[in-house]
Formats: sequence, structure tokens, C-alpha cells
Amino acid sequence: MPPRRSAPACPLPPTDGAFVAIDFETADYGPDSACAVGLVRVEKMTVVRREAVLLRPPRSRFLFTHIHGITWPMVAAAPTFADAWPSLAAMLDGAAFLAAHNAPFDRRVLAACCAAAGHPIPALPFVCTVQLARRRWRLSPNNLPAVCRRLGIGLIHHDAGSDAEACARIVIAAAAAGDHADTLRAGIKEGERR
Repeated sequence: MPPRRSAPACPLPPTDGAFVAIDFETADYGPDSACAVGLVRVEKMTVVRREAVLLRPPRSRFLFTHIHGITWPMVAAAPTFADAWPSLAAMLDGAAFLAAHNAPFDRRVLAACCAAAGHPIPALPFVCTVQLARRRWRLSPNNLPAVCRRLGIGLIHHDAGSDAEACARIVIAAAAAGDHADTLRAGIKEGERR
């Protein structure tokens, strides 16, 4: 068996920088069907702001209520993504990156919702905390509940605000863990895959 190649070294962001963790819940298979979003802003590796908003998706058909508990009656009078995003996007000002657990999913939902709403898609790289946890702690499984159990992070799974905060705390834990030469590069590469 050939030896494993190690990833190139890449430091985590400076501890005085900022990033935003994001999590979406969707109503159906369309990436534009966000029915909830959670954002958590971290500065100097400290959570400084949290936002969680229910959203009215473009269709009233809900296929994933059994996962997140959100129903059409709960969001029928909620703001659309187009209405809610401008105030939420202010949380991204000065951020170095967005973090998400299974970042390709959240990146795709953000892009689809921004495109449908006519808002610019944030030009920030995504860090995937699935990959971050896999590389840093060699976790398997590395789904959000498993990683949170391993790190002692509280979680109400599929609550967008709780999932976003858990994701932020995974990045903070990885930064605090010390020897992290390849963790962020792996997270960014996975988060940017289409």
C-alpha cells in the first residue's frame, strides 16, 4: 500500500479575525426552498452575535417537516429570503469565510436563494466542518451530532440557529486544538466543491 500523502500546511485564520457559521433548513428538494437560516458571527474566536430566522419558501409544499419540524403554517407569514437577507448579510461584513457542516449543501442553498431573490452571492470561501472534524480528530461518523458529542457541544439538531452555533464552535475547537496544519485547507477545499 503506498504511503498517504499529507495535505499542504495551512494555518487556521488569525484569532483576531472574524467568520460566520451558517446553516439552512429547506422545505423541499429545491435549493431555493430555505425555510430557516441560522447565522453565528465569531470574532477573536468568541461568538459575538446569533441570528435565526424562519423563512417563507417559494412553495408551500414541505417534504422535510419530519426532519426539522417546520411546517407551512409556521412560515406562511414569515419573511421571504429576499426580504430577510439584506439585514442578515450585514453579519458577513469583514468576515474571512463562512463555515457550515456539509458546506456544499449550505453553499448551494445560499447561492440559489440569493439568485432567486436578486441578491449578490457572498464572495466568501466556505469551510466545511465535516472535513475539519475528519482531519483534526479523525472522527467517524462525522455528522453534526457525532462531532458535537465528541467535543461536548450542545446541539438541537436541525434547528438552524443551534446547528450554526455548533458549527462555529467546531471551528473554534479546531483552532484551539493546536497542531492543525492541514485542517482548514481540507475544510475550505471541501466547502468550495460544487
